[in-house]
Amino acid sequence: MFALIAAAAAAVATPVAKATTLTLTPAQLKQLEAAAAVASGPKSPLAQHAGWLTHTFAGFFVGSAVLLIVLLAIQTTKQEGLSGTIGGRVESAYKGRVGIDKQLQRVTTAVAITFILFATLVSLSGI
Repeated sequence: MFALIAAAAAAVATPVAKATTLTLTPAQLKQLEAAAAVASGPKSPLAQHAGWLTHTFAGFFVGSAVLLIVLLAIQTTKQEGLSGTIGGRVESAYKGRVGIDKQLQRVTTAVAITFILFATLVSLSGI
């Protein structure tokens, strides 16, 4: 036990080496930058040369995802489920929202297709 304490005290008492500065030649600096670029991960040619385009794809992807969530949330179901049964929802012969529901369904379908398209583009762009 005493030997362990003595070894720990000796390790603390040893002087620390001085810091030295590292000088690199321009060729070594270029090699280091190239190695860092490779280490950051592979990128597609589109992500390397047109970063603005890949980020635009990502923006449209996120926007279409949010819009799809909103559109799905505001749609009514065909059979109002258990809440309509318990609440005693009254059906009428005149349905004024049939046209609006149909248009909302078409817009939701278009946004869903757009979402899938931009998901594919973002996946292929390599970001």
